[in-house]
Amino acid sequence: MRRTILLLAAVALALSPAAAQRLHYLDPQDVAEAQRDNSTLIQELGGAETGPRAAYVASVGHRVGAYSGVANSSQALHFTTLNSAVANAFSLPGGYVYVTRQLMGLMDDESELAFALGHEVGHIAADHAHIREQYAERATPSIFGQIIGAIFGPGVADVLEARSRLDLLSFSREQEYEADTLGLRYLVQAGYDPGGAARMLAALTRENALEARVQGRTNRQTPEWASTHPLSENRLQRALAEAQATGRLGRGARNRDQFLGELEGVYVDDDPAQGVIDGPTFTHPDLRIQFSVPQGYLMSNGTDAVTISGSAGKAQFRQGPPNLDQSIALAFLTLTRGQFQIPHPAPQRTTINGMPAAITTARVQTDSGPIDASVVAYQWDSRRVYYFVMLTPGGYGLRPFLPMINSLRRIAPAEAAAIRPRVIHVETVRSRDTVQSLASRMAYRDYKLERFLSLNGMSASSPLTPGDKVKLVIYGARRS
Repeated sequence: MRRTILLLAAVALALSPAAAQRLHYLDPQDVAEAQRDNSTLIQELGGAETGPRAAYVASVGHRVGAYSGVANSSQALHFTTLNSAVANAFSLPGGYVYVTRQLMGLMDDESELAFALGHEVGHIAADHAHIREQYAERATPSIFGQIIGAIFGPGVADVLEARSRLDLLSFSREQEYEADTLGLRYLVQAGYDPGGAARMLAALTRENALEARVQGRTNRQTPEWASTHPLSENRLQRALAEAQATGRLGRGARNRDQFLGELEGVYVDDDPAQGVIDGPTFTHPDLRIQFSVPQGYLMSNGTDAVTISGSAGKAQFRQGPPNLDQSIALAFLTLTRGQFQIPHPAPQRTTINGMPAAITTARVQTDSGPIDASVVAYQWDSRRVYYFVMLTPGGYGLRPFLPMINSLRRIAPAEAAAIRPRVIHVETVRSRDTVQSLASRMAYRDYKLERFLSLNGMSASSPLTPGDKVKLVIYGARRS
């Protein structure tokens, strides 16, 4: 009973006009930092979607943002759709909100999108990032922590600063609850069905469960920047209870047909222009690069680097300066975020798959014991060098990654041309369709039924009605 009373009180506060009228003025320093970091973050996290879909997302964001209490919200809030294969949304305290096209693919209607964007605006309105900063300032990473952390960063000062601020946005459970409540407030006041909150969280819960089940086969790892929102069954149940307590559940706008129309053709998983993870193999069709990671290792694909993680070490693959020695020196410098150069032996010259290569390993003493930092650089052509930088426990050297090191190769033009993106296709159910027949069209080699059910929030026994719309993931054409 007490929980119900408290919940009703929270919803009453969320819906009260006075609560919406309290203005929150963004800190000018936050705004300046967000403006400075925006283009860097967009580039690092896959680039920005443009065109009608991006404008549609921004319009939904402004619709809910108008009820956030952020002063001059139509000008202060900015909404960007990221071309990222990671399902996530996040915001900067200076008024910038980002949602990935992968997260949009999990949604089923506009109310779910409105909740995701409203939740992020809620973090801004409640000033959550500054609260997290106070905790972060108390901890100073060791050199070992700096080295391990730097391998996930691009090694450029402005990007590192932007990414470090993004890392601070890993919110507490209480902050997530508050942002959920605020997002629900904006959702209802903007005229949407408050059930969009619970449906969005349910979609994420299904996706997380599916990802955990198939991860060993896909070799895909979710990067750390995506873990900003602790997800729990309690959040889902709480959102549903709050929606029911409004008395408006199922009565607001969902705009499903319009949303699905905007979703048609959106990329799912990797954009071939950034390279594709397929099982243990990474392939970049435009650069004609391919390599495979050791068994049990996972990959995370970024805009300009692929990060590899496994039981015996971590690695990263990226492009360096056009000289082998320069690339190796840069790789070691990047490990310390440019603070100092790691002493390392002169590289040994060799040939790998017909390419001139250079290899070296340095022993680094850290607070947690010795580690081996190794670099293998390949002279791809006269203008390009690619390299792996690897961290393993002291004494392991290159051994855990030898199969990967020896697998790097050029692919043929026909192999590159065969790589196509996965895209969302909205299918209208016909009388002869079944869950199984629709699932068989999913553009995956395994777990086709499970992926179809998760994507559409269905069970194997869910009835299909002719004329209904469902989402499929099929192979599409690359953008010109």
